[in-house]
Amino acid sequence: MDPARAAEVSGKVAEKMLLYRRDESGWKTCRSGKGVTISWRPSTEFPGNLYKGEGIIYGIPEEVWKFLAPADNGLRAKWDENVKEFQVLELIKDDLFITRTITPSAAMKLISPRDFVDLVLVKKYDDGTITSNAAYVDYSPCPPQSGYVRGFNHPCGCFCEPVPGQKAVDFSQRALCPWLSDSDGQPA
Repeated sequence: MDPARAAEVSGKVAEKMLLYRRDESGWKTCRSGKGVTISWRPSTEFPGNLYKGEGIIYGIPEEVWKFLAPADNGLRAKWDENVKEFQVLELIKDDLFITRTITPSAAMKLISPRDFVDLVLVKKYDDGTITSNAAYVDYSPCPPQSGYVRGFNHPCGCFCEPVPGQKAVDFSQRALCPWLSDSDGQPA
């Protein structure tokens, strides 16, 4: 991918993620427990919802980030049951790359295993916050593969903020989040 275009696109995604993070209006809690709160509000990207998970993880940002970082053979695939495998397909710069995330089947195999190809920017801010900022990218060297449904990520990401208790905030957008919905398909 052209480095200048990748930097432009990923910069816009990072700006959008900051807007999501700073705008506290309209969020409704749908689940809370074990130190984590899941909230939702209507998405401006597609006719669905934007979901936000917030929790406090005790530790210094750089240590906590090791568990969240999008990296080949990283720790996230070891603890996150929704990430089966994570691959860096192209390193554009040290903080900018194209990735492939493979997820297992879900909902008693009603949802097929998926793969997501994203442009990812890792950004560090002056206050010590570390973020990943991602969005779908059409990447011809990695066409859809047999056995996986190609997923589409709207702008999404993760924040690791150095506040008391090391707050880590994960924003994601999905067209299908049945585990967060009540019986009529609306957010719980």
